[in-house]
Amino acid sequence: MTHRYNQPLGGNSMPRTGGPATMMRLPSADTAAGLDACFVGIPMDIGTSNRPGTRLGPRQIRDESRMIRPYNIATGVSPFDHMQVADIGDVPINLFDLKKSVEIIADFYRDILDHSAIPLTLGGDHTLTWPILRAMKEKFGPVALVHVDAHSDTNDEMFGEKEAHGCPFRRAWEEDCLLNDKVFQIGLRGTGYGASDFDWGRRQGWTCIQAEDCWHKSLSPLMAEIRDKIGQSPVYLSFDIDSLDPGFAPGTGTVEVGGLTTLQGLEIIRGISGLNLVGADLVEVSPPYDPTGNTAVIAANYLYEMLCAAIRR
Repeated sequence: MTHRYNQPLGGNSMPRTGGPATMMRLPSADTAAGLDACFVGIPMDIGTSNRPGTRLGPRQIRDESRMIRPYNIATGVSPFDHMQVADIGDVPINLFDLKKSVEIIADFYRDILDHSAIPLTLGGDHTLTWPILRAMKEKFGPVALVHVDAHSDTNDEMFGEKEAHGCPFRRAWEEDCLLNDKVFQIGLRGTGYGASDFDWGRRQGWTCIQAEDCWHKSLSPLMAEIRDKIGQSPVYLSFDIDSLDPGFAPGTGTVEVGGLTTLQGLEIIRGISGLNLVGADLVEVSPPYDPTGNTAVIAANYLYEMLCAAIRR
């Protein structure tokens, strides 16, 4: 049997505890040249406001990805038979300067997009999505957004700073990175400072879906509606692991009770299949608060599902 060079290393070729320390034990590459999609890490937590540790997220997600096999039995998708994929390593951010890191990330993703590859990002705190969306706008113009999160991340500032993990979508809106009638925030919940905390996005024309509206139901019908509204516009998926209930994903910095289930997370990601997905991220995994490794396991599987959804049908 002939194997494409970008197939993950199989479990019968090398024990799962060995082999390359890449996403799914894929080949590594220095750039996105020649790739249809790439995994890339951003080891950053200097934008966090509560528990630290997300700078360790990309490495732990890669480690927990070692059990993922190449064929998606549920959806019938075998992404490596259709796409050239590699792990291109990590963005060399400046751990002492968040503002500088924003510029470094944007430049790094401009290079990825120049090669027409779809970046799938292992975070890292949520600040990183803003510079990625900046690069996306330069390539595609404003994009649609599916944002899965317990928090809206639309603060104007935090402690007087404009760069923080609670601000990325306000900054992206200010830079006209988003198609406002095609922005969907799913899973918002928790306490706030006032009744209107989640209304800023609604005032911009965004669809903001609180977690309580997702309880005890399948999200497949919701995703069908979202697909119809997005159409063929370029769309970016940003998935904060704290959107999930902490019973499933405790390893994150800002947990909120009453979250989504892992099944609903799968429904959301599989629900973007067939859209013009131009990039995706999975952020806010904090290994120091993930004693069983389950949070990173979920994150790794979700990133694989994002790759499967990226195949142009």
